[in-house]
Amino acid sequence: MAFDKNLDKELYSETKEFETSRIKVGVYSYNDGEKKMQISRENLNQENAQWTFAKLGRMFKDEAEAVIPMIQKALEKM
Repeated sequence: MAFDKNLDKELYSETKEFETSRIKVGVYSYNDGEKKMQISRENLNQENAQWTFAKLGRMFKDEAEAVIPMIQKALEKM
């Protein structure tokens, strides 16, 4: 069965922007299934000022400090 975007429901999300990137914490449910948390990063492309998806990878201390409260809020929604 292929992924169907119409079945994916965003139940909660919060985004924190930094100088050249932003991190999003969200809670999603696919096809009314179990709720799952997703943490993703987007980088700002300097050439055309567009956000592009990137692997979250490692975080700086300020990023981690900003993400922890967002994770706690997301856990309350699960």
